[in-house]
This record gives sequence, C-alpha cells and structure tokens, in this order.
Amino acid sequence: MSTRDNSRILNEVLEANAGYAADFGVKKDLALPPARGFAILTCMDARLDPAKYAGLAEGDAHVIRNAGGRATDDAIRSLVISHKLLGTNEWFVIHHTNCGMELFSDEIIGDLLEDSLETASFDGKVWSNPKHGHGSSHGHFVKWHTINDQQESVEQDVRRIREHPLVPSHIPIHGYVYDVHSGRLVEVKAATAAGRPV
Repeated sequence: MSTRDNSRILNEVLEANAGYAADFGVKKDLALPPARGFAILTCMDARLDPAKYAGLAEGDAHVIRNAGGRATDDAIRSLVISHKLLGTNEWFVIHHTNCGMELFSDEIIGDLLEDSLETASFDGKVWSNPKHGHGSSHGHFVKWHTINDQQESVEQDVRRIREHPLVPSHIPIHGYVYDVHSGRLVEVKAATAAGRPV
C-alpha cells in the first residue's frame, strides 16, 4: 500500500495542485526576481496569508516564513540573497498578535522534547506531554527565539537585520504587527525608525 493510499491530506493536496496546474496559464512566464521588488519576513502561523494582507500575486514579492517571523541566521541569509541576487530593495518584518511563540520558553520546550518527541498539549496555562518516553535532550541546545513582547521582538529583529554586516544600509526595513482579530498591520514605530536607510 502506498503512502498516498493512507494519507487523506496528501490526496487533498495533490488534487488541489492538479486543479491549480490545469489553469496555470501565463504564470509559467513569471520572472525569477520579484516584480514589486520587496521581501517580507513573517510568521508561519496558518492564520496569516501574506498574499492577502499585503495584496500580493504570484511573482510579486519574496515571503520568508518561520516560527515567530524571527530574524534568525537563516532568515537573514534569505534576505541577503533576495537583495543581492534578486534585486529586492525594501523589506518588512511582520510579527502578529496571539502568537504561539509567546506561550513557551526555551526551557519549557527543551523539557517537553527531553520527555517525548510526540505533540504536546496546552491547557491555556501549562504545556504537557500526553505520551512519555523516546525524547531527546537536544532541545536544550537550540535557541528557539521565543517572544515576550511583540513590539519589542519586531524592533529587535529589525535592529538585528539593520546591523548585520551583509545587509546594505540603503535598504528600508519596516516593522509591523499583524492583528489576527482585525487583519490590520500596525506599525511598530521604534522598529521602523531603527530600520530607516542610513
């Protein structure tokens, strides 16, 4: 029996892709560099759709996503490539309200992973493992980039990008928090000030 026979999700994805590909049309001619010349670093949260909240179509912009939308080494690597090789000249750092990265600390996730690698449960206050065993201590050696305050984390990430030696000083970096209850982008003024071109 193949994996496809066992996975409803895989079948749904492949069926959706078949429909998308059947109507692909002129998208095959999109250029490699983003047409609107900008990049967004944002969270992987499924409630965020950068194409909708930033008015994007395929080919418009680079969207870099990770847990929390944090300016990790890999996110900065992507931004540098985005500018150096593909011509983006304006960047956004967009975090969001009600982010899961605010609900735990490095110590909490390290302890959970050491106990078990299976999915943990959250009761609104405390994380716990429904199953125990077969964990790993490696989670204690990872910097998880958790968030205590959204405004502060956006400013920290914009500053980290701005001060990186491979980031040109002329690129404006804007800092925003997406409100999951209204769909609005709310500027973090201190972050945008830190990200002004030099």
